Amino acid sequence: MSRPFFSRSFHSREPLHRRNGKIRAREVRVIDDQKQQLGVMSLGDALQLARAKGLDLIEIAANATPPVCRIVDYGKFLYEESKRNKDSRQSSSKMKELQISPAIDPHDLAVKRDHAIEFLCEDMKVRVKLRFRGRQKAHKEIGFEVMNQFVKDLAPYGQADSPPKMLGDRDLNVLLSPLPRNKRAKSPRQAQVSEAPAAPAASHGTRDAGLDSSAPRNNGAPGSA
Repeated sequence: MSRPFFSRSFHSREPLHRRNGKIRAREVRVIDDQKQQLGVMSLGDALQLARAKGLDLIEIAANATPPVCRIVDYGKFLYEESKRNKDSRQSSSKMKELQISPAIDPHDLAVKRDHAIEFLCEDMKVRVKLRFRGRQKAHKEIGFEVMNQFVKDLAPYGQADSPPKMLGDRDLNVLLSPLPRNKRAKSPRQAQVSEAPAAPAASHGTRDAGLDSSAPRNNGAPGSA
């Protein structure tokens, strides 16, 4: 007598983030433990750097070309990621998104920067997306320069949760969180209001003096007719 077959659901054993010897790419773009970009290098060289620091090499953007890896302690990385996910869920309703391009006009970039400053000063997170189109994909370093400068210009108001990273083949993303109010630069709008010159008050003394000077004077001796 055959037994009934019960289907089982199997969960993929593929880790969310490959690390160390599990990474498959031959070349990777590396970010060190100080969140500084070290550029593209062979997987062997990247692993050697991580081992020299006593840390792990973690693949954080597998779909990028080449994949982006970060040198960091794996336990610390998981803690940061869980905290970031928790914060993003709590503030998902307080987030704005801006989109720029590698060839954006300087004036348009300044407008986007002003909008980002305004959002950060209102305690909102700002997601900045830079999209590569056509031949721009062959020169991604230009997009990274634009994005890194954009983040640097916003440093007095907010900081990146992590370095800019590729999502897929054409989108470079970064998420900015507002600095605490006691460490944040003053909003440009508030600065303009506080620096506006006050209207001069009317001088009553001058007007009264004018009235007194127009009054007739009696220069004669007292008691004279």
